[in-house]
Amino acid sequence: MASASSTAPAVAHGVAPLRAGQGISFVLRRLHSLTGIIPVGAFLFEHILISNSTAIGQNGPAGYARQVGFLANLPLVFFLELFGIWIPIAFHALYGFYIWYRGDSNTAAYPWSGNWMYTLQRWTGGIAFIYIVWHTYTMRFTGVDLHDNPMASFAKVQGEVVHTGLFIFYVIGLVAASWHFAYGIWLFCAKWGLVSGDRAQRRLLRVCLAFFLLLCGVGLASLASFRSHPLQEQGNGGSMAHSQPERVSGVRKGAQ
Repeated sequence: MASASSTAPAVAHGVAPLRAGQGISFVLRRLHSLTGIIPVGAFLFEHILISNSTAIGQNGPAGYARQVGFLANLPLVFFLELFGIWIPIAFHALYGFYIWYRGDSNTAAYPWSGNWMYTLQRWTGGIAFIYIVWHTYTMRFTGVDLHDNPMASFAKVQGEVVHTGLFIFYVIGLVAASWHFAYGIWLFCAKWGLVSGDRAQRRLLRVCLAFFLLLCGVGLASLASFRSHPLQEQGNGGSMAHSQPERVSGVRKGAQ
């Protein structure tokens, strides 16, 4: 009788198990995760919670102009933007689209919360990328140069959000970017082993959800401030409210 072979037959078909450190994919995924926090996440934190918050309130135009002027006068600001914002955002977004393309959406077959979170993270990332590209292009490369004329910054943003369609676009983009960043913090901590255990991860998830609400609250309040203030002029000397109704009234009074 033939004895059984001690060597298991090779598997003809199948997918090899993923192993940390094999190939460049592991490095790229870690770099993608890291750039989502630093510097892309840090940029969103500053942009929403610091810069945008200065636009809230009665002194919104002046406070926002001071903040934009401060950022515009940082040393080597072009290289800070290039290596601290544009290149990291481009890498994070493009590699994120690649991960999205390689993955399969299976929320219908497996409607677990993790699958829905994964799908939501991909879609909010795509929306946030479109929003950031649009906002950066219009604010940085069109119209008045805010680096040379920061006093026109409030008026330039206001000139977009006063239009209902663009205001809705800004709201959607803000919410998407806020969710992608806040939930991305949770993913980063889980993937890098900073928080382990189900209970600790659930606590962190609640903190991240609270952070998401904070980002949305400050961002929406700043958008409301841009829309509620009197229309500003994008002049060379500064930002000043339109006085067209008063001028019209004065003409009428002089004509009487």
